[in-house]
Amino acid sequence: MLTGEYSHSIDAKGRLIIPSKIRDELGEQFAVTKGLDGCLLLYPEDSWEAFTMKLQSLPSSNSKSRKLQRFFLGGALVTEFDKQGRILLPANLLDFAGMQKEADAVIVGVGNHAEIWSSSKWEENNSFDDIEDVAEEMGNMGLDF
Repeated sequence: MLTGEYSHSIDAKGRLIIPSKIRDELGEQFAVTKGLDGCLLLYPEDSWEAFTMKLQSLPSSNSKSRKLQRFFLGGALVTEFDKQGRILLPANLLDFAGMQKEADAVIVGVGNHAEIWSSSKWEENNSFDDIEDVAEEMGNMGLDF
């Protein structure tokens, strides 16, 4: 299971070091794609295959299905780590996520996948101003401690 929060910098060539705990869970080959919240998603090969099968089973006659398929599959790539444990993030994915070369990024493990965020988007999207609201929302979703 992918867990943890890590900060690293994207280098001048668009490479990002992925922490060893995340690398170990992702395996040798994994997928990188766009995420719904403006981040990038990293999927281990088996989780990626399961996800793409679900996407491909959507009716192609439905325009929203086609948009989802283009969103997740169009800019996706299957890749591997270099010898230093880095991945190369192409310009289209950096642009989508609001990330820049020579800037900080946050890598977060969230169960069956990991996310890569620009540091500023991470701060904006993951601040809990009122923990009581979070607890209430968890209850609304059926999550209880």
